[in-house]
Amino acid sequence: MIQVVAVITAKPGQRALLLEAFKANRAAVLAEEGCIEYGATIDAQGIPPSKASFGPDTFVVIEKWASLPALQAHAVAPHMAAFSAQTKELTESKRIHVLEPI
Repeated sequence: MIQVVAVITAKPGQRALLLEAFKANRAAVLAEEGCIEYGATIDAQGIPPSKASFGPDTFVVIEKWASLPALQAHAVAPHMAAFSAQTKELTESKRIHVLEPI
């Protein structure tokens, strides 16, 4: 299994629009062969901000894939290319961490 932690930062004030586009694309990703989990998360409410907080413009996508080839197919899927093009002007940065269990 391959796990991914994608830290996506929107341009200031654009996270809601970026998350809206993410949610619209999510069903297509979940339907991909080998996709086990694909969901967005934000800092927990009610917890005081800390140095480790992501802040109001960032969300983190937690992904699990059955294999590296499944993840590689996801990266070039047409709906992902469309999502990237649609959200390019909303996105400040993306940091993608590809991990495997030990």
